[in-house]
Amino acid sequence: MAKTPAAVPADEYADTSGGGKGRATPTRAEQEAARKRPLVADTKEAKSRARAELAASRDKARLGMAAGDERYLPARDKGPQRKYVRDFVDSGWHLGEFVMPMMVLVIIATFIPVAFFQYWSFVGLWIFILFVVGDMIILSMRVKKKIGDKFGADRREKGLGWYAAMRSMQMRFMRLPKPQVKRGQHPA
Repeated sequence: MAKTPAAVPADEYADTSGGGKGRATPTRAEQEAARKRPLVADTKEAKSRARAELAASRDKARLGMAAGDERYLPARDKGPQRKYVRDFVDSGWHLGEFVMPMMVLVIIATFIPVAFFQYWSFVGLWIFILFVVGDMIILSMRVKKKIGDKFGADRREKGLGWYAAMRSMQMRFMRLPKPQVKRGQHPA
């Protein structure tokens, strides 16, 4: 009977010279599959991470805009003159802020089945709108004068009166950028 060699542990035959690559040569099919794989992994994790980063940057921009940070403001709101106009409008009461509540009252009044209330609610609304337009015109003139006094009439930007009038039409809690001054606290 011939002797069979005893089982030798695999470590004894391991190449200790360090010259091998340490892995099997890939087959042709494996090499082709590796080349066909996209360079950037399009995984669910990557998509969700990108979505989360985009949401975080949007939140940062939204908070920056609400706070009045110049970096996040749109072009129509940038500049020291626009900031002054915003502060000037936000420091006072304006009839334009009450247009929406007034319209809600008129809508409620139309549900009253008496024609007298319906008719006079519409007449009252139109009279109120005329007062609002007058308030907007006066505000526009005041803003232009204040900007001219503070920054110089020759350096006054165009459209500041309209900017002030449109801001005065918004209810205070809906304005963007958010008001930076309290009512009665006029800008310097």
